[in-house]
Amino acid sequence: MNEAADLLALAQKHGLNIDPESLKVNDMGLDYRVVIGSDYGGEEWVLRVPRREGLADGAAIEARVLELVSPHLSFAVPDWRIQSPELIAYPLLPGKPGLTLDENGNPVFHVDMASVEYARDMGDLFYELHSIDTRRAAEIGIPVRSPRDVRENWQRTIDRVSQEFSISGFLMDRWNAWLADDELWPDFSVLTHGEIYAAHTLVEGNRITAVLDWTTSEVSDPVRDFSLFHASAAPEAFDVMLDRYREHGGSVWSRIREHCAEYMAASPLGYALYAIETGDPQQREIAQAGLSTAG
Repeated sequence: MNEAADLLALAQKHGLNIDPESLKVNDMGLDYRVVIGSDYGGEEWVLRVPRREGLADGAAIEARVLELVSPHLSFAVPDWRIQSPELIAYPLLPGKPGLTLDENGNPVFHVDMASVEYARDMGDLFYELHSIDTRRAAEIGIPVRSPRDVRENWQRTIDRVSQEFSISGFLMDRWNAWLADDELWPDFSVLTHGEIYAAHTLVEGNRITAVLDWTTSEVSDPVRDFSLFHASAAPEAFDVMLDRYREHGGSVWSRIREHCAEYMAASPLGYALYAIETGDPQQREIAQAGLSTAG
């Protein structure tokens, strides 16, 4: 899906008439191409077009996630009006992404990652999300992993990736030590988004207005949500977020910061899985580079 005419025809097929002069492309996503455009009544829409086959089942789960979380959050989430294997569309939400890419592919932040306001909103968001009843999530088919399941799944991922790629001894030793250290890991699971970072939060100034892209949601380790903020925010802002989370009643353990750091150090595994699933030689090359680091 590279031509504007094809996209316009696809939208029209689903009853949505978009002004071709209004189209703006956001190419940050790995799985979906995102285009923003206005209909002839002036309403702006987000159009998500899959980059590859095999995403329909995940989209069906994401739709159920959105229905579940929307009543519980103080922040807007997408309201899908069109959902098909070839197109997802919803009215544009308020705010702008906290992170975009410039014409050269370089990241540009539109939110201050040291902001106390943004950190507090993150604490509110994490608490509201993590407080949702995990039994309800399980009932509607959202994947559920117990603390034991989480660690076993990481081990399976390491085993699978090691069969397809060469992994540096440094990373293998680090990951094995991480998995073996009981004190790093929480003894509970919560409903998580899985990729909450600046690009998936819409902001006005330093306040969060909406949260996007719930594709990776599952009941799992809460650090799935904390880790990206830990990696990108100022240390003081991360502390503000945790304090806010605790004030609401969120559960925090003593070595959560270390766990966040180790979780991020394991991120090359996720990209390697993506490369395996897509079979794209270029993605495999990028994945191998990430797995070859010596520290």
